[in-house]
This record gives sequence, C-alpha cells and structure tokens, in this order.
Amino acid sequence: MKPKVAVLSGFGINCETETIAVFEMAGATVEKLHINKLVNGSANLENYHIMAIPGGFSFGDHLGSGRLMGNRLRFGIREQVREFVKSGKLVIGICNGFQVLVKMGLLPGDEEVSLNQSASLTINDSGQYENRWVSLEFNADSNCIWTKNLTRIRVPVRHGEGKFVTSEKKLLDEWDKSGQLVARYVDPSTTYPSAKDDILPYPLSPNQSWRNIAGVCDPSGLVFGLMPHPEANHSTWLGATWTRESMEHGEGEGMKIFRNAVNYVIENFDK
Repeated sequence: MKPKVAVLSGFGINCETETIAVFEMAGATVEKLHINKLVNGSANLENYHIMAIPGGFSFGDHLGSGRLMGNRLRFGIREQVREFVKSGKLVIGICNGFQVLVKMGLLPGDEEVSLNQSASLTINDSGQYENRWVSLEFNADSNCIWTKNLTRIRVPVRHGEGKFVTSEKKLLDEWDKSGQLVARYVDPSTTYPSAKDDILPYPLSPNQSWRNIAGVCDPSGLVFGLMPHPEANHSTWLGATWTRESMEHGEGEGMKIFRNAVNYVIENFDK
C-alpha cells in the first residue's frame, strides 16, 4: 500500500510544493489540501495517514507566527485532529507549520491530545530573519517516529520567530525526561552526542532557543515539529557545502525524516 499524505495549503503557506515532492520521493501518494476543505466538511483527515503543515507565512504572521492558522485548526477541525492523532496517524509541522502545532497546543502536547498550549516560538534574539544552514542533533532515546536512527543532519533555517520558550521552565525537564526534546542545534565541530542545555552562541543557535531546541514531538512520538527545513535538503546538491566536498549526487540528509514516516505507515496500516 502507498501511504496517503495531506499537505495543507492556503492563507500564506508557501512551501507545499517542496513538501509534496519529498513525500512522493519517499513513496507516498500526496494531495495538496486547502485547509478550508477540512473546515467546511468537503474533506476529512480520516482519509489520510499523514498530515503535513509546510512552512510559509500563514495569515501574514499577524498576531504572531502560526497563531491564526493554529486557531483555524484548533477550533475549526478540533475533533478531526484529535481523532487523527489518537488513531495512531502522523503529523509533521515544518517552520511555520511547527509554529502552528505549538500554538494550537498539539505540541509538545499531552497524552489526552487536549490541545492546550504550553509553549511558544517567539522572536529570534538577533531581532532579524535568519536564513542560514545549521546542524541538528537528534535524541537517540526519543520514541519519535520521524527521527528514528537519525544522529545529525545539516538543514537550513528560514524564520524570524523560532525561539522555543515556555512560561514554566519545569516543563522543559519533563519534556526532556520523556524524550520529547527531539532535535537540538549543535556545534558541528563536536563529536556525537554532544547536545546540551546551555544555549550555544549565535549563530550556532540561530534564534537562542531555550536548551537549543530546534524540534519537539508529542508523548506518542507521532506528532513532530521543527523550525529548520529538512525538505530543503532532499538532494546532496542542495547542501550548503557540496561544491567544496567530494560527493556523488544522491539523496540529501533531510529525506530520512520523510522515509521514516512513510515506512511507519506501511508497517502499521493495512490500507
């Protein structure tokens, strides 16, 4: 069977083409789905295995990046989203999609999928839009489906509001203990593993996110969001340093994330 992916579109999302491409490369059947179709009932998430919210500038970032799109999902298709996750299906949010998932309360989330917001992504400490390549390190002890067997990858960031924060710092310890702090910015000159809580200097951490957090998952490991763009490194020729390295053209480091999701669906769903 071929997993079916709904890549959401509309209202300023602008990375749907790349997101569709990487899922198709990973072996899935993909549909670009305008969020209004889910809200008005002409489409339903139950017909898909994976929901992807791409990057962009949904609703022009008014009231904060991801806030209005998050509300659109949280209140417009609340029960659809809750049943989707509870049925064991997968969700990914990239960049603005991550902001949406955090502000609608799906990430870091809870076991009840209550959609109560517990964290946020706020303005970069640099006070500017960051467009640069970064190195990520993944938590080997996490149950996140998306990052299985990943150690480090290089990916670009493209955001103005990517600093992960929470009003209750004790939650960071809880999320760390449960393996939900999946991806962190890391100094590429260090050996694996070396992710740490002390905030790395800029620009190793492009936004000064608390504990260098670049991505988190929910308790089930099914829902994953990250600020960097793995879909933007689907080919070795898209890497920042490929012209200075001896390598043959092949699949980029970011593709592993999407292959993990597609393989999970194939192994766990009959149709």
